[in-house]
Amino acid sequence: MNIYTIDNQMIITLPASIDLEGVQRLINYLLYKEATKDRKAKQEDVDQLARKVNKQWWEENKHRFLPE
Repeated sequence: MNIYTIDNQMIITLPASIDLEGVQRLINYLLYKEATKDRKAKQEDVDQLARKVNKQWWEENKHRFLPE
């Protein structure tokens, strides 16, 4: 693995034999960090919103999973 810094960019090279799924999870995490770097929301607020969204989704979709 090599890490280079050119201008304001980091370039990371990895061997082709590395676990692609693990690399994708790492990239997803880095994208999340970049997207939320200037956000002021508290984790408690995020968790509450996630619970609300999940509850609403379940109410709208439970008929697909539970027998009538």
